[in-house]
Amino acid sequence: MTSKQRAYLRGLASKLEPICHVGKASITPEVIESIREAIDKRELVKVAVLKNCFDDPKEIANLVAERTRSEVVTVIGKKFVLFKQARENSKIELPK
Repeated sequence: MTSKQRAYLRGLASKLEPICHVGKASITPEVIESIREAIDKRELVKVAVLKNCFDDPKEIANLVAERTRSEVVTVIGKKFVLFKQARENSKIELPK
């Protein structure tokens, strides 16, 4: 992903509210599955790490991206954005 594409996705994500929340139990199979379903439907997903989770948000973002086969767009504070291009009927057109 180029820096121009990443900047474009950050702009789109700025208007989004977090869909999933990572809590005290950190990454569980249920959290991974709910994020995977959200990414498959929306392509671009914002996730919030709650205050009672003591794991590093960057590590969580990388782990979730690996398990959902998506890409980390950005990590800001306790929130991160993931992107996965849909194979068919993609809603988001990335700049070249």
